[in-house]
Amino acid sequence: MNERDLLSQYPASDAMTSSAEPATDTTGSPQPLREAVEVSMQRYFEHLDGGDTSDLYAMVLAEVEAPLLASVMAYAEGNQTRAATLLGLNRGTLRKKLKCYGLLDSGLFEGDAP
Repeated sequence: MNERDLLSQYPASDAMTSSAEPATDTTGSPQPLREAVEVSMQRYFEHLDGGDTSDLYAMVLAEVEAPLLASVMAYAEGNQTRAATLLGLNRGTLRKKLKCYGLLDSGLFEGDAP
């Protein structure tokens, strides 16, 4: 099992996926993303049980960035220019990130052309 699998196997990491359902705490109340990440990281480190890991920063960013981009693109109805503005990114940077996560040519978003 790789590190990404370990991080994403826990329910608290659901807040970092593209699910429309918000993460909840033990009482069923909505859990802020910040808290969901903290809980996921605590569980991840517990599972490592003192073991080493590498590229943790990149792994966590990928877990958060991909669903963020997908959600913003859906909200912007596939319009990359609008999505880039919402994210505070240059459109070229957005396209690079979409391509990196396999979202550019996925056919999920229709909007302005390349």
